[in-house]
Amino acid sequence: MIVNSTPAGWQIIYQQAHALLAAQLAWHWPPTLPPDRWVGLLAAIAQHDDEQEAWRGRGHHGLTAAGAPANFTQKAFSMEQAAGVLAAARFQGRWRSLLTGLHLSCLHEGLRGQSRNIDAFLDELKSQQQQWQKELKVSRKEATQAYDLLHWCDRLSLILCRHELPEMGRALEIHHGPDGRRYDVRQPQPGGPAQVTPWPFATPEIEVSVEASVLTQLQFKDDAELAAALLAAPVETLRWTLRAS
Repeated sequence: MIVNSTPAGWQIIYQQAHALLAAQLAWHWPPTLPPDRWVGLLAAIAQHDDEQEAWRGRGHHGLTAAGAPANFTQKAFSMEQAAGVLAAARFQGRWRSLLTGLHLSCLHEGLRGQSRNIDAFLDELKSQQQQWQKELKVSRKEATQAYDLLHWCDRLSLILCRHELPEMGRALEIHHGPDGRRYDVRQPQPGGPAQVTPWPFATPEIEVSVEASVLTQLQFKDDAELAAALLAAPVETLRWTLRAS
């Protein structure tokens, strides 16, 4: 979950919803790949945060020590989730599997050396990526360029979902795009359209959105109570307009 503090409580955005917002951003890029590869890339972006742990009404996996909803950055690496999202990708083919594997390597390579299981998982990821590249006749450069769009859209989606647009119109780096260029985002006026520079999208203005659950209860005794509150919580749609500068 992405957890934002509000004056009245919490705003919760599920990671799968954040991924769907990332896919909306990618949809507005001019396609740079053949249709089958482009759709596969969009699928990888939309599903890169799937296979999240299911709450079963026991324990405090979704809570901090103080009983507040836990932001995804406060949770430890889950081998089960990482393996699950890669396993799910395989049902959609090697191309999506390759992109998903590159994302998992990018996220978790920094954990190398913490345990034998993690090292073995990371080694297997690299081996599988090499195999898929060879079978698909895709160069490392081509695979990396496609993955860079996934990373770019993931990063901008997180900036929006976490309300990280800087104040006073200051620029914030998103990430380099598949063209290797640096991209920045800024919001000249509070609550107004955001600007991305250089402008990457096919039209001069786009609108994207994500759904968020609104909680007014600050603390929960366990996951079951949090899950029940989220199920009953009102849902709001957050919208952003992005415009060429």
